[in-house]
Amino acid sequence: MPKWFTPAAILCGLMFAVSPLLIANAPYESTMGLVQKIFYFHLPSAMTFLISGVICGIASLRFLFGGDPRHDRTAWAAAELTVLFGLLTLITGPLWARKAWGVWWQWDVRLTSSLMGWMVSVAYLLVRKYGGPGSDKLAAGLALFGMANVPFVYISVNYWRTIHPATSVVPTLPASMGLPLWWCLAAFLLFFTLMLRLRARLEEQRARLDDLYLSLDE
Repeated sequence: MPKWFTPAAILCGLMFAVSPLLIANAPYESTMGLVQKIFYFHLPSAMTFLISGVICGIASLRFLFGGDPRHDRTAWAAAELTVLFGLLTLITGPLWARKAWGVWWQWDVRLTSSLMGWMVSVAYLLVRKYGGPGSDKLAAGLALFGMANVPFVYISVNYWRTIHPATSVVPTLPASMGLPLWWCLAAFLLFFTLMLRLRARLEEQRARLDDLYLSLDE
């Protein structure tokens, strides 16, 4: 592992340890009260979910046109993390929505497109596991579709009627709410970076082990 990994992992742990203190000291939202604080985990997980989908798509594109297995390993790792952070998003969102809006789920544009993006990532992993020869390129095509869906998820609230607020709301948050939010987002992104590097490294070691087995058979 690179030298920066251990200090970054320690920093990530400290950031997550401090996060609950910042969230607890943040003021209550005037209409939703305590339940609004799910926001400090929901939005960072959602942003990481979308960023992970983009990284998976870019790595898949580079693999399709360059054939470098390193990009394929990065795409595979990013797809797994997209499923993870997408699941966190799809769990924390309804928990917040049930209390704030009175519904667990609505088939509005952002919710539906987010679910679709998550299902594409699940499909990617299923294809990689059960698709047989050529599954790497087929999965890469799925990743490109998932990446194309990301900007649609992000801007959908600006153009269609939805229960979600527009994207312009977050930059206008007061500092008392903005600081915990950006702190949590930074912690999530650092955690994502560490997990992506660790997972890609694991695939690299697995590929080397497979090569050793093949050389022994020969």
